[in-house]
Amino acid sequence: MAIATTDPATGRVLKTFDAMSTEQVRQRVGAAAEAFAALRATTFAQRSEWMRAAADILDADTGDVAAMMTAEMGKTLKSAKAEVAKCATGCRYYAEHAEAFLADEPADAAAVKASRAYTRWQPLGPVLAVMPWNFPLWQAMRFAAPALMAGNTGLLKHASNVPQTALYLEDLFRRAGFPDGAFSTLLIGSAQVEGVLTDPRVVAATLTGSEAAGRSVAEIAGREVKKTVLELGGSDPFVVMPSADVRRAAEVAAIARCQNNGQSCIAAKRFIVHSDVYDEFAAAFAERMSALVVGDPMDEATDVGPLATEQGRADVEELVADAVSQGAEVLCGGQRPDRDGWWYPPTVIAGLTPQMRMWQEEVFGPVAGLFRVGSYAEAIEVANGTSFGLGSNAWTADPAEQESFVNDLEAGQVFINGMTTSYPELPFGGIKNSGYGRELSSLGIREFCNAKAVWIA
Repeated sequence: MAIATTDPATGRVLKTFDAMSTEQVRQRVGAAAEAFAALRATTFAQRSEWMRAAADILDADTGDVAAMMTAEMGKTLKSAKAEVAKCATGCRYYAEHAEAFLADEPADAAAVKASRAYTRWQPLGPVLAVMPWNFPLWQAMRFAAPALMAGNTGLLKHASNVPQTALYLEDLFRRAGFPDGAFSTLLIGSAQVEGVLTDPRVVAATLTGSEAAGRSVAEIAGREVKKTVLELGGSDPFVVMPSADVRRAAEVAAIARCQNNGQSCIAAKRFIVHSDVYDEFAAAFAERMSALVVGDPMDEATDVGPLATEQGRADVEELVADAVSQGAEVLCGGQRPDRDGWWYPPTVIAGLTPQMRMWQEEVFGPVAGLFRVGSYAEAIEVANGTSFGLGSNAWTADPAEQESFVNDLEAGQVFINGMTTSYPELPFGGIKNSGYGRELSSLGIREFCNAKAVWIA
């Protein structure tokens, strides 16, 4: 895939970039290793000052950066602005809390026959981050902010269709005051990732992306005995029970399915509805999905812009066609508009069966699958009947049922009567084929630290 900015709304290539040579990459890895020696010697107070400066720069650059992201991957301008603001919040969160998260943890000294015993958290070194295009700033930032605050350095291999955002991130941390090489962008293709990961100066890797990409990076890292964190795909369930506020659930469902033009790992994708309220929910949901405004992503009135890539739209169309050919019912949408660019309308598909690919596979676009169930037990069976386990939603007013969903849903996150999202304060990640490890919260900053046991006689 060429390293280029291609406007998804028109299909026109706006700007192209040359891939870095092997020697250029080696030089950047070397700079990251040198920067690590300097960064780990700085204080939390100094790193906090730089991280707060990065947040201030993001605030000042919001308009330009949001427009750049919209041009590169088609998210609506209003959602792009919100993403920039979220990144600034993440920077300030770790600037404020990193020192406490990584403070020495006392152990029971007497139990281990010591005068003092504790755990000390220390940075590991240069970490490779392989990041996707769908939240091009936030997904990189939720690695970068905690990693830099811990004293690690970062090497970013971003998706090839968001090169300008990738280069902006490098420039952001340089402008904020971090040492040269503390955070570097590698404009390289996927084939060059192995060479970076096998470099002995690179100590670990984190990847957000497809299952196939995660397996590849994990395999290489396993051979090299290097730590990895993986956040892969998701096919999140959105369960609606009889006691739920059905109209409100339908309103949130449309947003949850079509956020970021339907291209979010934690977007609700499988809508599992109890038969007692199925007809009411299905009608309200299809109505809300049909009412979403599809149009120019630069227009503040637009709800849904184009898909990011031509291949991405083709994948969505293929999954819908497979379901329809086997008897599924299209309640709304389902046909691409006749216009330039990679558009696909908000779509609701009912009558899914296990033989259809949509029953198991992730649809990365604004397409919702509706499932009718007759009981709590059946809802859980359908919800957990997937290889993924990233996020999940359940709608019920029954406190006992809420507690049951918290315990029974197989996912890294459970949101009750609300839409799954990410917060700096909460750990983010999945189980099963959705990956392992956690980002954000205190867990995220510790993923790339050495938990050093200290025993003093």
